[in-house]
Amino acid sequence: MGTPSKSRGVFAVSGLLLRGVICAVLLRAGGAQAGNQKEEAMADSVRLALSKAVTDTRPPIPSFDDINARISYLHWLGEMSDRLKRRLPDSQTRQEFLKSVWYESKRAGLEPAMVLGLIQVESGFRKYATSVVGARGYMQVMPFWSRVIGDSDAQKLFQMQSNLRYGCAILRMYIDMEAGNLYLALGRYNGSRGRPEYPNAVLANWKNWEFKR
Repeated sequence: MGTPSKSRGVFAVSGLLLRGVICAVLLRAGGAQAGNQKEEAMADSVRLALSKAVTDTRPPIPSFDDINARISYLHWLGEMSDRLKRRLPDSQTRQEFLKSVWYESKRAGLEPAMVLGLIQVESGFRKYATSVVGARGYMQVMPFWSRVIGDSDAQKLFQMQSNLRYGCAILRMYIDMEAGNLYLALGRYNGSRGRPEYPNAVLANWKNWEFKR
C-alpha cells in the first residue's frame, strides 16, 4: 500500500481550500454507523469551482500519454475485475464501475486502490446503500452536497458516475484541507476526525485493491 504522501497534491479550486463536512458511514453487519454531520459556510468562488468539478458531463474516458500507460491500465482493469467478481457479478456493471473509479480517482489525484478501499468500507460496493442519516450510494455522499455544489437533485447520488465524482472530489478537498494528511482527511470524510477507527479501516482495505505492476 502507498503512504498518505502519495495522495498529496492540489485539486485546483480557485487557489482556495474548500470548507465543508461530509457525513459517511461504516457498514457493520449490514447496518450503518454515521459520524457527526456539519455543514459549514463556503466562499462563493470555492463553491463554484467545486460545483464545476462535480457537474462536468464528460464521460469517463481515459487518455494516455503512451502505449505502456494504456497497457498498464488494461492490466489493472482485468485484475480488479477478477477481484471484484464476487461482489459485482454482472460483467458489464463491473467494467463500467471500475472504469469510472479509475477515471474519477485519477481526475481528483487519488489512488484508485484507496478509493476502492473506501467504497468497501462505506457501502460494501452497494450502489443503493443508504445510511441511517441518509448518506447515499457507493461512496455514501450526503444529500446536502447536491444542494451546496450540485443541481439539488439528490437522486443523482444513486447514479454511479455522479456518486463517484462527488465522493472523489470531496475527499480530495479534505486531503487539501489537511495538507496531505490522509488520516485526518479520511476522518473528515466520515465525520469522525481525530478518531482512528474509520481511517484505519480504509487504509486496511486499501491493501485489498493494490495493483502490482
